[in-house]
Amino acid sequence: MKKILLTLCVLAFLNTKAQENTMKFTENSTSPPANLDEVSWIAGHWKGEAFGGITEEIWSPPLGNSMMFSFKLVVKNKVVFYELGGITQVGETLLLQLKHFNADFKGWEEKDDTVDFKLVKVTENKVYFDQFTIEKISDNEINLYVVLADDGQEKEVKFNYKRQ
Repeated sequence: MKKILLTLCVLAFLNTKAQENTMKFTENSTSPPANLDEVSWIAGHWKGEAFGGITEEIWSPPLGNSMMFSFKLVVKNKVVFYELGGITQVGETLLLQLKHFNADFKGWEEKDDTVDFKLVKVTENKVYFDQFTIEKISDNEINLYVVLADDGQEKEVKFNYKRQ
C-alpha cells in the first residue's frame, strides 16, 4: 500500500512540474470576472517555431465582444493544419474557443462542436484558460503554453512568438 501511495505522489509531483505554466479549470468552479480589455495585448501578428516547422498566429483587437485568431503550422513549406477561433466575452468572463482544420480546410471537430477553454485566472501579463496560458513577455514577444495529450500522457508545450 505504501508503494502505491508513493508512486501516486511521485506521479502527481511530476504532473505538476510538467504543467507549471498552465492551470486546470476544476469542475463546479466558476470563471472569474474579466473583460477583453485586460487581454487586448494579445492582438497582433505573431510567428514562431514548433512541431518541426513555422507557426503563425494572427489575433485581432477586441471588437464585437470578441478577439478572433487564425493559426497555421507550416512544415517544409506546406500547411499541416489550421486553427480558427477567438476569445469571447461571455457575461462577466471570457471563453477561448477554437476549431481545427486540415490543410484542405476539412474540419477535425463535428460541424457544431468547438474546443472550449474556460477562464481560470487573469493577471497583468498572463491569461490562464483551462490548460492553455498566454503570457506577455514584452510588447514584441509572447508565449503560449498548452497541455496536449499523446497516448494518454499529458505534456505542456511552449510556443514562443515574436511580433511580425
